[in-house]
Amino acid sequence: MKKITLDIVKPYAAAGHFNMTAMRFSGKEETGATKFWVGMSHFLPGGGAEFSGSPTEKFYFVLDGEINVKTEKEEITIKKNEGVFIPADEKRSIINNSKLPATTLVVINY
Repeated sequence: MKKITLDIVKPYAAAGHFNMTAMRFSGKEETGATKFWVGMSHFLPGGGAEFSGSPTEKFYFVLDGEINVKTEKEEITIKKNEGVFIPADEKRSIINNSKLPATTLVVINY
């Protein structure tokens, strides 16, 4: 067991993201987790992630605010206490179209 507290978590630059802060709470370096990692992203108004895909599955759960998620097939808004699963290799973009910051919990497999 390994307790992670906010005071020891460091922000990192997430490729293809803008006007946001990302922090990893659990992963290979932080806890030794080998199957998935867990992070938190804070998106400022207008902040988001460019349209792209990766070979990993992703789950975004909105803790506060709302984000707009767009894939090649659809576009949805995820609000507080809602989540969205993005399969491996599915391209997506994220944008915070609101006037308030949005906070998401992010789970991604290795």
